[in-house]
Amino acid sequence: MTLVQLFQFILSISILVILHELGHFIPAKLFKTKVEKFYLFFDPWFSIAKKKIGETEYGIGWLPFGGYVKIAGMVDESMDTEQLKKPAEPWEFRSKPAWQRLIIMLGGVTVNFFLAWTIYTCLGFFKGETYHDNAKFTNGISVSDAAKKMGLQNGDKILKIDGKVADRFETSAINMLFANQITVERSGKEVTFPVNEDGVAEILKSNEAKAYFLPRATAIVDTVIANSPAQKQGLLQGDIITSVDGKSVKFFDEVASVIDQNKNKPVAFGVSRNNKNVELTITPDKDGKIGFSSSKELSKALESTVIHKQYSFLQSISRGFERTIDVLVMQVKQFKIVFNTKTEGYKKVSGPIGIIKQMPETINWEFFWSFTAMFSVWLAFLNLIPIPGLDGGHVLFTLWEMITGKPVPQKVLENAQMIGVIFLMGLMILIFGTDIVKWITGKF
Repeated sequence: MTLVQLFQFILSISILVILHELGHFIPAKLFKTKVEKFYLFFDPWFSIAKKKIGETEYGIGWLPFGGYVKIAGMVDESMDTEQLKKPAEPWEFRSKPAWQRLIIMLGGVTVNFFLAWTIYTCLGFFKGETYHDNAKFTNGISVSDAAKKMGLQNGDKILKIDGKVADRFETSAINMLFANQITVERSGKEVTFPVNEDGVAEILKSNEAKAYFLPRATAIVDTVIANSPAQKQGLLQGDIITSVDGKSVKFFDEVASVIDQNKNKPVAFGVSRNNKNVELTITPDKDGKIGFSSSKELSKALESTVIHKQYSFLQSISRGFERTIDVLVMQVKQFKIVFNTKTEGYKKVSGPIGIIKQMPETINWEFFWSFTAMFSVWLAFLNLIPIPGLDGGHVLFTLWEMITGKPVPQKVLENAQMIGVIFLMGLMILIFGTDIVKWITGKF
């Protein structure tokens, strides 16, 4: 973890927290509700800085787990119930109509959503989008063993994920892990198959979530490892492997597949070298390796799929909304593997330390704003979960009041808030503690 990574994370979180809390603060003020505190980060026992302006104390806490606005007459995370024992004042939250309280509580997530939309719109207009186009994987894909278990095959061309056109390599790699079914072109035919969770679990365990499929690379030798079986038997850089064990091959994955089936056994290789055919016999080691790679061919294959799309102002607004919804849907779908005992996705959940380590070690503003937009959607989704202590909990109780015509008893609100805060604090301690263990053991 570097100071630059930490700086980018804190800056992003500060922007998100301040704007989220403004989403509560502004409607509260519009409805003439007293706001006692507006804090970036939490301030148990003391704060780093504070200043009272009018009726509101503005400050920066020392505990960087978010922030808050303290609205008079509201049961919140501060658990300050003394004021609630007194008769309600007209400037208190509890005195306001249910519809006003609902708007105040939804203000934070609304700002988060529109912030993400705005950022994605600006990125689309000023920067455009650069990505790898699945349609340009003309030879199909090469897949790992775990991906094969998931249902994919070498040579597949990805068409759709859960019925939606899959045009981008980057998002397809993530979305397929959350999907119910995938549609591919296989041997000239369109094939739809269900995603096997055993394969997803294996991909997550092997930390190859972003590289379990790649474009197929032609079997041209660009690197031969010193003292490897390949070098000892005369394989040279630039050789084109045309056959293995008597089978014609064209792609690196076909070569690797045959070699893997013949560990510690002599294998006949047909090689094209300077337009001449050469026969070699090489014995793979116990791991099924002979000591060569086609990494440059893979890089060339990847580079050939890159496209850049620029958007007009109106197009960027539409694309910004689409990206925001896509991220929101992904947040919802990820729970399919996070809480699945088979995929054990919960083991891959990262807290603050894990997120910081994903930040670039040099400032990259395009990445920074993309991350901020994604995290803004995540905060909106997280806060809408109907758990007491989150905005969604307050929204749930307010909707109950609007539907039944009866407010939830004050004691029920206090007890629910207490349970919610304890649960959330316990969850934060668990996630943060897991992060620390991973950091110490080098498992990030």
